[in-house]
Amino acid sequence: MNVDVQIKSVLASLVGDRVYPDVAPEGTLRPYLTYQQTGGDALNYLEGGVPGKRNARIQVNAWADTRLAASELSEQAEDALRLAASLQAKVLGARVSIYEEDTKLRGARQAFSVWY
Repeated sequence: MNVDVQIKSVLASLVGDRVYPDVAPEGTLRPYLTYQQTGGDALNYLEGGVPGKRNARIQVNAWADTRLAASELSEQAEDALRLAASLQAKVLGARVSIYEEDTKLRGARQAFSVWY
């Protein structure tokens, strides 16, 4: 199954299905989540076979009106990804707080390694 479909499926219940690849549509109700694939580990077999699993480094961004709301949502997303057996998610580091000057949104981002 496609990693985008799996990520959205795992995170959708946290924000009423407001989970978007890359950026959210203008006017999206807050809070919401965005995510990007920022690389991953490639598997290559000497005999040239196709691996049964793929890896992706996924950055998940939680967006809200307040720092507290963004941090809480980011923590919920981390827990949901850790518990998703289909993704075998590994946290690659602690969350980073962010602020978008032009939108006045507060956010938190965190990277994960997932196998799907």
